[in-house]
Amino acid sequence: MKHAAPFIVIFLIQALCAVFFVSDILASVLGIRTTPISWEMREAMEIGASVGLVLGVVVGGFMLRRALRQRHQAEERLRRASGAFLGILQERFDEWGLTASEKDVALFAVKGMSTAEIAGLRSTSEGTVKAQTNAIYRKAGVSGRPQLLSLFIEDLMRDDGAVRAAANGASAA
Repeated sequence: MKHAAPFIVIFLIQALCAVFFVSDILASVLGIRTTPISWEMREAMEIGASVGLVLGVVVGGFMLRRALRQRHQAEERLRRASGAFLGILQERFDEWGLTASEKDVALFAVKGMSTAEIAGLRSTSEGTVKAQTNAIYRKAGVSGRPQLLSLFIEDLMRDDGAVRAAANGASAA
C-alpha cells in the first residue's frame, strides 16, 4: 500500500474507541468500580470515541470502494488479455495454414489436453491426433508442445508493438 500510514492511524483510533466502549460496558456488567470522572469529560470521551468509529466506517467504505474498483480493473485487464490470447492463437493458426481440424487439435493442445483427451473430444483415434499435432508442429516450425506454447507466450509478452515474423520468413500482417 502506498499510503498506509493514514489508514493505520485510523485503524488504531478505531481500536482505541472500541476498547473504550467495551471496557465501559464490561466494567458496568461485572460491577468493577472505577474512579468517577466529570460528566463533561465523559461526554467528550464518548463523542471522541464515536467520531473515531464513524471515521473508521467512512474510511473503510472508501477503501472498500477503491478495492472493488481495482478488482474490476484487474478483471477487465484479464478479460482483454484472454481475448488477446485467442486473437493471437487465431492469427498464428491462419498464418501457419492450419486446417479446421488442426486448429481444433492445436487449441486443445495449447489448453494442455493429452492426446487421448483430444481424441476423445474429437471422436477420432489417437493416431489421427498425433498425425495432426505433428503437422501443426511442422507448420509452426517447432519440435513439440513446449515450443508451440512458447511462441504464444512470447507474442503476449511483447511490449514493443512489433509483430513477430512468420515461421516461413514472411512478415505477419
